Amino acid sequence: MKKINKARLFEFLIIGILFGLAEDLLAIFLATDAEINLKVVWVVLAVAVPFAFISEIIVDHPRFWEVMMPRSWRKEK
Repeated sequence: MKKINKARLFEFLIIGILFGLAEDLLAIFLATDAEINLKVVWVVLAVAVPFAFISEIIVDHPRFWEVMMPRSWRKEK
């Protein structure tokens, strides 16, 4: 595995999942009266993983915006 791929995978795991988990648990704690237990953590993790994948692996890909945006919208170098 290339070094850049390892770095992106590490970023996905740390930033995407752990920070997503932390922010979702904080939001649940502050906004509801729910008790934070293992069941709640599993549900939050099930929600955080797909969004972390979308944001870190797909959207942060170097060529994502080249493919998604029309050429007329992009600022050419």
